[in-house]
Amino acid sequence: MNLPLPFRIFNGLAVALFAAFAFFQCNDIPQDGDKTGNQHSTYFEPSVLDAALWVGFYAFVAVLFALSLSGRIIPRWVLLAGALACFVQMGRTDWGLWDNLFGEKEFTMMGTSMSSADPRVELSREFFGALLALAAVTLLWWERRKFAATASSSPPGSGGEADES
Repeated sequence: MNLPLPFRIFNGLAVALFAAFAFFQCNDIPQDGDKTGNQHSTYFEPSVLDAALWVGFYAFVAVLFALSLSGRIIPRWVLLAGALACFVQMGRTDWGLWDNLFGEKEFTMMGTSMSSADPRVELSREFFGALLALAAVTLLWWERRKFAATASSSPPGSGGEADES
C-alpha cells in the first residue's frame, strides 16, 4: 500500500500520539500500597490488569498506524478486532461519562484527577480516548480500501501489493 505524503505524515503523528497515550496510561498502574478501601468498581481501585489493558489498547492502535506506514496492507480481521476493542473500552467507561454529563455534580474533564470519590473524570477521559481510537481505526479502514485498491490494481512487477484478507 502506497500512501500519499499527507497520509504518511498524519499516520506518523498518529503513531507518536497513540504511543504517548500508552506511555501516559502507565501512570494508572497502581503501586504497592495504593489502596482506597472501596471495592465497588475497578475504577475506584484500578487493577494492574486494567491499566495494562489500556496500555496494550493504545499500543495496539499505534502499531496499526506503524504497519500502515510500512506499506503493509492491514488484514480486515485485525481492523475489526481493533474496532471491537474500541467498543469494549467505550462500553466499560460509558457509565462514568453518563454520570459526568447527567449526574448531580457539574461536568468536568480537567478540573480534577481520578480519585476514589469521583472516578467519572477518568472514565470520561478514557471514553473519549477509546472514541478517538475508534475514529483512528476507521481512518485506517478507509485508507486500506482507498489505497490498497490502487496498489492491487497496479500491473505485475510495478511494486503494487496484492490485497490480503
